[in-house]
Amino acid sequence: MATARKRPRPDVVEESQAECPFSVIHPDPNEKEKKTKRRRQESEDHPQPKILLQASPFSPMGKFKDPNNTMDRHYQVQPYQKWMDMTRYNSFVLNGVKYWSEGFIFVANSSTIERQKNPGEALQPRKKSDDDWVARILEIRASDEHHVYARVYWMYWPDELPPGTQDGKKIIQGRQWYHGANELIASNHMDVINVVSVTAAATVNQWDETNEDDVQQALYWRQAFDVRSMELSSAELRCKCNRPENPDKRLFGCSNDDCKKWLHDECLIHEALLKTFKRLGTDKPHKPTPVKEEDAGEGAKRPLSPSESGAAQTAEQSIDVKPEEQQTIKLADVENALPAIRAENASVSVAEPKRRGRPRKSEADQAAAKPYVGLFEAVIDSDRSPPVLEITDLRENVTGGDKSWTEPLQCLICGHEIQ
Repeated sequence: MATARKRPRPDVVEESQAECPFSVIHPDPNEKEKKTKRRRQESEDHPQPKILLQASPFSPMGKFKDPNNTMDRHYQVQPYQKWMDMTRYNSFVLNGVKYWSEGFIFVANSSTIERQKNPGEALQPRKKSDDDWVARILEIRASDEHHVYARVYWMYWPDELPPGTQDGKKIIQGRQWYHGANELIASNHMDVINVVSVTAAATVNQWDETNEDDVQQALYWRQAFDVRSMELSSAELRCKCNRPENPDKRLFGCSNDDCKKWLHDECLIHEALLKTFKRLGTDKPHKPTPVKEEDAGEGAKRPLSPSESGAAQTAEQSIDVKPEEQQTIKLADVENALPAIRAENASVSVAEPKRRGRPRKSEADQAAAKPYVGLFEAVIDSDRSPPVLEITDLRENVTGGDKSWTEPLQCLICGHEIQ
């Protein structure tokens, strides 16, 4: 299997990468108009390459700083005439599998090829960005069955977010705490790839965070990354802390009809432990108090796992309109891997591991914000109805009270007991 690249061409080309003679540039259409006026009349025999506009197939629910940002992008494929002379297709067949324009695909990279070459090696911990890349096909062109190419938009793994990425008011790099394990980020990073590097079709759904029943099983995306401004679209904010949701972690919904807010489980635990520390400190034992039992009603509760229910695939297949009765092109077998394709000059970086040494000031502030660490711990027992907090006293020098007890789960915004 050959690979594609979405990074600049290296000095030494790896043998496992598929040849692609095309690259994508993004000229300014306004600058082109000025040059055209200076040149007066274009020659009919030598027309100037056209600057095309790619309408973005992605419409994120969140917003960019610029409310008019659509992620549409002007582009040219070079060499222009060679690209335009090829026949455009709606689909291609590789190893018996049909791939459609507008569909999502997995694309091999050097990491996946290396694992295929050495299947017996011990598995090492790796980031999602070490897996196959994911792309959305925008256009398919071919000169014959040996030369088939796809113009694509790359989907980013969160690990691949480069330094300088704007996430709201913050400047970030790499995966953030709210990104789920199967989460991708849509982008307008365009490339042309040789389709022999495609490994499989991918199912990628858009996650609508405003739909409380929309829980994803497959790969999904909610944010978009505009490579021109290095900006992420916003994510839906939850809880008292006004932070996004990590779909791999639990949310609890307030059962108060006047509130109905979703709350992070870690925020509920944090607030409960702060109250416990404020009440008991480092030396007071917990004395049980009678708990009034109330009938638990049916209330809204967030699913315990984002994989409990699925969501239907939203992507639709394009209509197969073939020019001049062209049949779907089928690829010939490729025995030898070929040189790498060129890509847009936008290197993708992953987050560096945390350095050892003295803790940063922010880490010290975070420790001060959790004075209960080492003294108390808590978990939420959601198997009960209503769910409760189970608090454990870790202080070995304190006697005369309970070492574990339960407390009702209360909304951090309205104070209502969560049912």
